[in-house]
Amino acid sequence: MTFALGQRWISDTESDLGLGTVVALDARTVTLMFAASEENRVYARNDAPVTRVTFNQGDVIESQEGWSLLVDEVIEDNGLFTYLGKREDTEEEVVLREIMLSNQIRFNKPQDKLFAGQIDRMDNFVLRYRALANQFEQHKSPMRGLCGMRAGLIPHQLYIAHEVGRRHAPRVLLADEVGLGKTIEAGMIIHQQVLAGRAERILIVVPETLQHQWLVEMMRRFNLHFSIFDEERCVEAYAEADNPFDTQQYVLCSLDFLRKSRKRLEQALEGDWDLLVVDEAHHLEWSVDAPSREYQVVEGLAEKTPGVLLLTATPEQLGRESHFARLRLLDSDRFYDYEAFVQEEEQYAPVADSVTALFSGQKLENEAKNQITELLSEQDVEPLFRIIESDSPEESKAAARQELIDNLMDRHGTGRVLFRNTRAAIKGFPTRNVHLMPMEIPQQYTTSMRVSGMIGGKMSAEARAVKNLYPEEIFQEFEGDDASWWQFDSRVNWLIEKVKEKRSEKILVIASRASTALQLEQALREREGIRATVFHEGMSILERDKAAAYFAQEEAGSGSSV
Repeated sequence: MTFALGQRWISDTESDLGLGTVVALDARTVTLMFAASEENRVYARNDAPVTRVTFNQGDVIESQEGWSLLVDEVIEDNGLFTYLGKREDTEEEVVLREIMLSNQIRFNKPQDKLFAGQIDRMDNFVLRYRALANQFEQHKSPMRGLCGMRAGLIPHQLYIAHEVGRRHAPRVLLADEVGLGKTIEAGMIIHQQVLAGRAERILIVVPETLQHQWLVEMMRRFNLHFSIFDEERCVEAYAEADNPFDTQQYVLCSLDFLRKSRKRLEQALEGDWDLLVVDEAHHLEWSVDAPSREYQVVEGLAEKTPGVLLLTATPEQLGRESHFARLRLLDSDRFYDYEAFVQEEEQYAPVADSVTALFSGQKLENEAKNQITELLSEQDVEPLFRIIESDSPEESKAAARQELIDNLMDRHGTGRVLFRNTRAAIKGFPTRNVHLMPMEIPQQYTTSMRVSGMIGGKMSAEARAVKNLYPEEIFQEFEGDDASWWQFDSRVNWLIEKVKEKRSEKILVIASRASTALQLEQALREREGIRATVFHEGMSILERDKAAAYFAQEEAGSGSSV
């Protein structure tokens, strides 16, 4: 490269610096000043990543004073260019020396770089091409949005997320059994909807005790940063917008928060959400005459939101009526009348038998074909039967069977609205073994239970049985909350012996109430000096993280978690 003071060059690697001027030269280096960005660069003369800027007849160039010149002639003298031509504003003949060219000239467009001679090496072009091709393949992949989470991919979760996430404005009930990962499935669906551009504003409504769990799951596993909204946050948001829900795209709030404040509910209804997620949906009590306030809150949001995900592990825990109510939130046109729903549900058995016969892949009996024909009476299914029974390739037969299954699902039952996996139907989970250990009930408990029965008044047998499941609470009713029931409880004695026996192993103890968990931790600590960590819904997110980390430590950590 031949350099001269006053020449104009542009950086190949930093084209945003603008037009540079050679201001210093020595035997080994050249210094360029980029006045537009107020930067200097020193390059090796023999290998400087810069390109000489030259213009030709017919080009329009701009001076430092702001006027433009249409080039008629280019003169070179001692390595410097002088441009002759007419000013576009005054039409007068002028001379513009190279050093007076505008410093703001940038070659950002491909054609500008090409005309200026800024051509990269071929291997760089190939690398960019391959990167763009891979990006294109990734964007069109049906698995987009499902593989980026920080969790292992489990087949049943992947199927549901793929089936639901690719829909436009999905409205479904996720009803997997406890422990099968409904939260993960919902997160995968949300993630795919976001990446596909189908959902930009998302509202998650959960019980107050689950807010931090959802916040952490969405952030850690899916890199989705939700904001928890409560009354304090809404007041602070008034500085940014009249409606606090307009200040964030991803919002997480409790159902109680919306239930207690009509003003906040009205603002949430005006939020223009793309996707609504409701966890623990089985708590939404409903009846034809008297729907609960919680149900009305979710119903109002569901009516105004295109996509709705309801999560529950027990879809029929509160009976058929409650189950119908949740389906009604998803599709009020399809599930419009409870009595009609009950009558239709009684006809599900033939549909299930027909789908089972199709799934088996075996030859369909005449009875099965007649049943399918009757169920799909408005459709001509004979051509599909002929394909299944012909010598067609297996792929064609499988496609015909799947078409019949899809038609049955769309016309009967809950169709594509309800997804439910059970532990018994999914392979790969460890078998659960129940070991019942009868223990003698302490005398203190029998006395308390007898006295409670005498003074407790009339109580149904069911209610009394449930109360007797917690004898320590009955004991505390008489002795006070500070009563040390764990000093004599045979279950606590067994637990302590088991923990001592399994000293080198991690043990998880599940209690029905937070108070019980706290008292068990006290019993382990005071009776045997055993360190345990407690994890319950009353803890803050920081306290939960500390407890989980303490339990996870292999050395010097907690051996038990309650």
